[in-house]
Amino acid sequence: MVTDSRGPAEKAIGLRRVIGPSLLLFFVIGDILGTGIYALIGSVAARIGGALWLPFLMAFLVALLTALSYLELVGKYPRAAGAALYTQLAFGVRFLTFMVAFAVMASGVTSAASAATAFGETYLAEFLPLPLWLVGFVFLLGLGLVNFRGVGESVRANVVLTTVELSGLLIVIAVGSWAVAHGHGEPARLVQFPSTGSGGWTAITAATSLAFFAMVGFEDSVNMAEETRDPGSTFPRAILLGMAVTAAIYLVIAGLASTLVPATDLAAEGSGALLRVLQVGAPGFPLKVFAAIGLIAVVNSALINMLMASRLLYGMANEGIIPRSFGAVHRRRRTPWVAIVFSSLVAYLLVITSNLSLLGGTTSLLLLAVFTIVNVAVLVLRRKPVEHAHFRAPTWAPVLGVLSCGYLATPLSGRPPEQFVVAGVLLSIGVGLWVINLVLVSRTTQAGPSPPGDGTSGRS
Repeated sequence: MVTDSRGPAEKAIGLRRVIGPSLLLFFVIGDILGTGIYALIGSVAARIGGALWLPFLMAFLVALLTALSYLELVGKYPRAAGAALYTQLAFGVRFLTFMVAFAVMASGVTSAASAATAFGETYLAEFLPLPLWLVGFVFLLGLGLVNFRGVGESVRANVVLTTVELSGLLIVIAVGSWAVAHGHGEPARLVQFPSTGSGGWTAITAATSLAFFAMVGFEDSVNMAEETRDPGSTFPRAILLGMAVTAAIYLVIAGLASTLVPATDLAAEGSGALLRVLQVGAPGFPLKVFAAIGLIAVVNSALINMLMASRLLYGMANEGIIPRSFGAVHRRRRTPWVAIVFSSLVAYLLVITSNLSLLGGTTSLLLLAVFTIVNVAVLVLRRKPVEHAHFRAPTWAPVLGVLSCGYLATPLSGRPPEQFVVAGVLLSIGVGLWVINLVLVSRTTQAGPSPPGDGTSGRS
């Protein structure tokens, strides 16, 4: 069993359970909505052509398979560590657990870095062009302060931000629907695929690999399990409903965008593709209004990803997988302040070294690799039943999840090699941190690292 070296006063400081069903639902919707659809729809169009709706549909189906596995696992083990906890319980290999934890944390900060990049390069540029290094610094500093103030404030802020970003997408849907209803656009584009380059299947899977970035976020919510009331019954409804709502919005927007604007034009606009859709659908619409909404959307996406990353680090520290200092909780605010500072610094380094498409693709690559492991873990952990009732996924779901996630995480899916390079560098940093942690623990205990445990934190 993993032991807890903290004193009684430290053990008494836990996370406050302030998240109910409605807040969790908005958390899920707000995390899935955001940067993916606001900034990457042009990049997806460049890979698939007019059939823009198809990769978003496939991404939703692949994500749904893994979401069912997550629901079973969070019901069995309602703690903050998420995928890394499930990996440790299933396989008991501390190095693998650490690398899964690091990959998930890295995906959170790469996603937040994507949002910061879209914030500075696309939507803020409509008002005031500023250097990205400055925008990224102020952006992530502000998120860190909100995160530090408390999860209650952060998640309630998410409700407001989610409402605003949802309104932006509803504007696109309303404008696009009005334009199509009045005879604008070309519906035949919905079944057009690239006429040059790779084959049809590779074009679809390459586009799906990128569109998957727009569907991630549901997995972040399991890291809020220790701050959610009655997680066993709250999570299934919130995650499944949240995913269904966001998938429906994505499919409608993708269909309208492709109908109104040729894929080549969407691809040329890049992260500003939705602005182009509004230009075509309603030439008189004030684009600065939508740009302001876009700013809020990417802020919301980044906020939730930074919340996830910091809570994951906190949970791993309590499980004894990373240094205990990452589990330090501020006494007055009761938030994991060390984890917040660390994740914010990593995100900033990514902002100033990578571009938007690369960050989005690397995020999906890291998560697809993690999801493959999680889908295997849910099958392994069925040999370890728990006493309380919980959601159980149909067996075919994790099996198909392993196959689909595993395939999309390989070069066979048409994924650009640069994403593997960035992911490899990040994971190499993780290996380095593992070695450092191993040395520090060995010096502290004079007996090497603690043996693999049963996933408990040792708190009473």
